[in-house]
Amino acid sequence: MTNKMIRKAVFSGQFYPEASRDITKFIESLGYSRSLKISAKGIILPHAGYVYSGKVAVSAASKIAGRKTVLALGPNHTGLGSEFSLWAKGAWETPCGDIAIDEGLAKAILAKNGPITEDYSAHTKEHSIEVQLPILKYFLGGFSLVPIACGLAVPGRYKEAAWQIFEAIKELKSDVLLLASTDLTHYEPDSIARKKDSAVIEAIVNLDEKKLLDNVKTMNITMCGLAPVAILISCLKLLGARKATVAMYQTSGDALGDYDSVVGYAGIIIK
Repeated sequence: MTNKMIRKAVFSGQFYPEASRDITKFIESLGYSRSLKISAKGIILPHAGYVYSGKVAVSAASKIAGRKTVLALGPNHTGLGSEFSLWAKGAWETPCGDIAIDEGLAKAILAKNGPITEDYSAHTKEHSIEVQLPILKYFLGGFSLVPIACGLAVPGRYKEAAWQIFEAIKELKSDVLLLASTDLTHYEPDSIARKKDSAVIEAIVNLDEKKLLDNVKTMNITMCGLAPVAILISCLKLLGARKATVAMYQTSGDALGDYDSVVGYAGIIIK
C-alpha cells in the first residue's frame, strides 16, 4: 500500500474533534447506548460539524448493528473528479484509527457496467463521508469502507449507479451497510425548513426516490445529498428493503438557538 492511497483525515479539528478521546467524550455526552442493535440495510446521516448535526448522527448510528463493510455515498460539494467517484484502494485515516478499503467490493463495482468510476480527486477536499467515520467506528467497531462521491445527474444515472452497486454486492454476497450522507434544507427560516424537510423525509420513509426528486425540484429544496440518497433508495429496494424509520430530526436552530436561518438534519434507518 502506497502512502498516496491513504486518504488523510482532512477535516479533523474542524468539523469534529482532532483527538479520539475528544470524539468519544462528545459521543458519550449525548447518552446513547451501544446496546440497541437493529439489523439495518441502510442509514442516512447528516454531515455538518458535530456541534450542529452530531446529535442526529449519533442518535441514528447508535441504533444499528455492524456489518463487514460500509458503502458510503456522499455528495460532491467541490465539483472535483468524475460523476460518481469511487476511492478503490488503501485506507482512510481517522483519529480513531485507519479504516481499510474493501478492495474486493470496490473492484467488483468498477468491473460492472455503470457510471461509477475509480477516482481519487473527488474525495481529497470533500467532508461528507469523512465526518461520518468516527461516529460509525465508535458504534459499529471494525468495518471496511467503500466511499463514493456522487455528483448531481439525471435520474436515470442514479438508477444505473444503484444497479452497478447492487450487481457487485449480489455477486460477492457482501455483508454491506449502505450509507447516504446529506444535510437537508439550507439557510431558510426554521418553519420553512421544517415544512420542506418533511416532504423530503416522507418520500424517503416511503422509499420513493421519484417522489423525492420531484419534491426537491418543485419545492426548491436545497438538500445537498440528493444524488447519494436517490442512489441509496434505488439500491436498497433491489436488496429487499421494505421499511424506513426516522431516528431523529433537528435543525441547526435546535443546536444553536438561532431559528432565523437554519439547516435541517435527519437520521433515518432503513431495513
